[in-house]
Amino acid sequence: MKRFYTAEAVTEGHPDKLCDIIADSILDACLREDKNSHVAYEVLATQGNILVAGEITSQYEPDVFDIVRKVLGDIGYSADGIHLDALVHRQSPDIAKAVSCSVQAANLYA
Repeated sequence: MKRFYTAEAVTEGHPDKLCDIIADSILDACLREDKNSHVAYEVLATQGNILVAGEITSQYEPDVFDIVRKVLGDIGYSADGIHLDALVHRQSPDIAKAVSCSVQAANLYA
């Protein structure tokens, strides 16, 4: 039986790439300020809208809108006319604790 495998590659400026860069930039900012940050953000970009959603455990509170505007500028876009929205909340203490325990256990065997 024949099987076909496909892969998608996108270039700078593509909404998927833009969303990845925004999510990475938010995570990088958090880790610079608090190396123990747990960040679970998703980013969606469509038709002049950018939405950042997810949860965080960190001593640092990133300025999500500022980071999005900076990323847009860095890749040659303007944030003018772009609707930015963020649906971000603190991570459940139970999840944060479980993630911390998993990281500590992994470090024991590294």
